[in-house]
Amino acid sequence: MNFGEALEALKIGARVARSGWNGKGMWIALTPGSVFPAGLAKSGHAARHRAEELGDDFKEITLLPHIDMRAADGSMVIGWLASQTDMLADDWEIVAPAAA
Repeated sequence: MNFGEALEALKIGARVARSGWNGKGMWIALTPGSVFPAGLAKSGHAARHRAEELGDDFKEITLLPHIDMRAADGSMVIGWLASQTDMLADDWEIVAPAAA
């Protein structure tokens, strides 16, 4: 698949990866947006500082949709960015189809 086809697969819930990636078990997935109470994120530095700036008016956080990656070591990379090589590659494949 090309990158455009990989993006379309992400949009329906599939996990995709490049066959050219060296790490075992690496993949990317689309994380949908969500809204949650600000109190759940106050331990994060950015969220805590934003809550302090807005005071009592800061009741919830809107998390926008983004692409995350499972790295070779099993950690999750939040907000993965495609390189130009990734965007031009034709070796994208679905590694886990969308849930039914």
